[in-house]
Amino acid sequence: MLNDTQQHERRSAIVRILREDFVRKQEDLVRLLKKEGHEVTQSSVSRDLRDLGVLKASGRYVLPPEEVTRANGDFGMLAQFVRGLKRAGPSLTVLKTTVGAAQSVAVAIDKAEWPEVAGTISGDDTIFIATANSRAQDELLGRLQSIFRVV
Repeated sequence: MLNDTQQHERRSAIVRILREDFVRKQEDLVRLLKKEGHEVTQSSVSRDLRDLGVLKASGRYVLPPEEVTRANGDFGMLAQFVRGLKRAGPSLTVLKTTVGAAQSVAVAIDKAEWPEVAGTISGDDTIFIATANSRAQDELLGRLQSIFRVV
């Protein structure tokens, strides 16, 4: 089991590698990390990429801008990946993204800790966002429309 320091060092290495190299597959990232002496598995890399908010775009892993990883509601870089928004009932909202971007957008929404959001579930290009009631959903829809400029 890795301690917090080892996990932090591994994640720092992932950020550095993704800034410096063109990485297409998780297996490649695992190999590069092992080469540097990190204890790593495919599942730990997958979890790290998710927690770091890494996107897969144009066939490679891309780091989000620093402001996306903070919970300050600044989603500027992610807006380019959002394609649509609609209600799916009184407390479920569907946000459509480009293929491969849903998880990163969902992580950013989760990290923002908006009071109207009960939780998110993401697939490859779709995010389900649950709210407690229709009033919370109205607030969420207004926020998402403002941030992502979608209807």
